[in-house]
Amino acid sequence: MSLVYKPDWEETKERYKAWWAGESLDRCCIWASAPRYDAPAEEPPEPPARIEDRWLDSDYIGRVNDYNARRTFYGGESFPLWYPGYPGWQSHACFLGAYIDLKEATGWCGEIISDAELSSLDISNLVIASDNHWWRLAKQQLYDMVEQCRGKAIPSLGAFGGSGDTLAAIRGSYRLLLDLVDCPDAVRELEIYLMRQWCEIYDVFYGIVHEASEGSAGWFPLWAPGKFYAAQNDFSYMISPKMMSDVFLPAIEMQTQFLDYVVYHVDGVAAFAHVDLLCELPNLHAFQILPGAGKPSPLTYLEVLRKVQSKGKNLHISVASSEVEEALSLLSARGLFIECYCDTEEQAQWVIKKAKELSRDR
Repeated sequence: MSLVYKPDWEETKERYKAWWAGESLDRCCIWASAPRYDAPAEEPPEPPARIEDRWLDSDYIGRVNDYNARRTFYGGESFPLWYPGYPGWQSHACFLGAYIDLKEATGWCGEIISDAELSSLDISNLVIASDNHWWRLAKQQLYDMVEQCRGKAIPSLGAFGGSGDTLAAIRGSYRLLLDLVDCPDAVRELEIYLMRQWCEIYDVFYGIVHEASEGSAGWFPLWAPGKFYAAQNDFSYMISPKMMSDVFLPAIEMQTQFLDYVVYHVDGVAAFAHVDLLCELPNLHAFQILPGAGKPSPLTYLEVLRKVQSKGKNLHISVASSEVEEALSLLSARGLFIECYCDTEEQAQWVIKKAKELSRDR
């Protein structure tokens, strides 16, 4: 399959397959996108008057994605990802009935079990109704995206939650922290129940997009030739590795066993404490080490990066173009994926060239 906005897509797919297998070919994988030098001189699509429609109007979302794709140079393993953005309405929490207030840049989700005693909660009542507005809209938007981007780009499955974070959304983070002390067994049971639901949601979404994507891509800018998603538990920023192991690890392991390809999104320096534990999961292929907003480059945390590689896991980092040479001097190219957004096509071509010159298996 070829893509209008990614002429070398066939070669790119082979590099992704090699990366998932922990190989480096002639260089590490690198996402090097930039504004096109010959981008058409045109204004972006006029947004709808209602803020909600900027997230929900499929026609507008299609025009925005097409506008961005036509103006982007996709170098290396970068590719056009057809994605509506993430305000949070396309989430497991909303599918369960949570209210969401859509804003211009994000959305705020309301709690639905904050007043219940978790240890006595009848979790069988937490179901996704077939007529749930957000559930029906999420499926329709995926169908719309598949048709809009067919032959041009890869449709995104979206970002619909994962271990810990869905429960924190419907329970409230503060209450969930108390639950972890008062009734950890109940939290673990509910987590496993929600993860079973998550897998059912994934199967529905994958069934819609996999033919058009020849596999899948989620909110995370990677592609895989099968069922792929970025596992995460951002809530884990606030808990110890022991609590993570006792309560949340069973659901995360279930998720890794369900998927064909998994990268774990380690978001924030405090979450680095869980890397040792997560490295023991045999079906977890890769880690994204992301220090978080306001923190220095991932290369500052070299011990964590090398730990991931020493455990035989793939490594994904996001760095500035000026850091690519340093990254390649410090890390093995085997299983390494560097995400780098460039200012110009020339700069993107330069970092790809450097990746080929400096990649070494160590």
